[in-house]
Amino acid sequence: MSLSLLLPEDGVADLLAHWPQEPRVYERGATELDSTITSVVLDDYIDSGCVPAGEIAVVKAPGPSLSREAFMTYGRTDPAKLRKLYAGGHTIRLGNMQRVIPFLAGVSRDIQRETGYSNYIHAFMTPPGNQGLRHHWDQQMAVIAQISGVKRWQLWRPAVEAPMREYNESWRVWREDFIPGWDAAGPEVEVDLRPGQSLLLPRGWVHNPYVADPGTPSVHLTFAIRERTPLWLAEKLIAGAIEEPAFRRVVPPGDIGGAVLAERVRETRDALVRYLAGLDTDGVAVAVRRAAMTELEYST
Repeated sequence: MSLSLLLPEDGVADLLAHWPQEPRVYERGATELDSTITSVVLDDYIDSGCVPAGEIAVVKAPGPSLSREAFMTYGRTDPAKLRKLYAGGHTIRLGNMQRVIPFLAGVSRDIQRETGYSNYIHAFMTPPGNQGLRHHWDQQMAVIAQISGVKRWQLWRPAVEAPMREYNESWRVWREDFIPGWDAAGPEVEVDLRPGQSLLLPRGWVHNPYVADPGTPSVHLTFAIRERTPLWLAEKLIAGAIEEPAFRRVVPPGDIGGAVLAERVRETRDALVRYLAGLDTDGVAVAVRRAAMTELEYST
């Protein structure tokens, strides 16, 4: 189980070799993913209440996501409430399905072994002729695997450069003129994604997905793959500094609030430079590789 469940052979090779920066649609055909994770299977997870309420989002454009109280009873997921909301046109997002379905847990682990990138899997179930989330962008690469029905994806080039968690996320830098501007210009790419197809959606690309067909619902899986960055490497490089007593000493409140703070910052910078210069980078690389294959960094 790996990326080969989501993409054909040439798509996997291209992803691993080049990490494309342009959206692409691939014909993955019918894989084990399609026979194992069907709309019927996901319906069962809704009707059984087995997905924790904390992993569920319910939204209908143009409104925001509903409070969890809208689909909970006595602190638990209420399938009847979810079904009523779905019937009223709300999209149901079942989050972090790699925590719930063993098959997807295996797929997620194998993708991490193949790429060194942590990842998570969301399922989106949208009623006929409706829309959940409107225009936005994500801070990681996504592979969208259409399971049933057809979903239309309108795409625009990134509004910001290389967004990542806690930096340039769409909700952090949102402007009211974004959507009118995109709608006036029209999408740069428009895709009607069908079962057996996968959409490679690079981070930062603005997307506006909806179900245009008034008679058929849509189900798709989003495999969000968190790219590693030089900042991640830098965090790993300084992680071991905690073992040095000098980096664990208290900075007195008087220093933080006084004129001496700039000097303390310079001293710490110089100490950090000396620490980094003395690192065994080959040894750090071994630890970093191990972290890349094991860190989950679960989304909330």
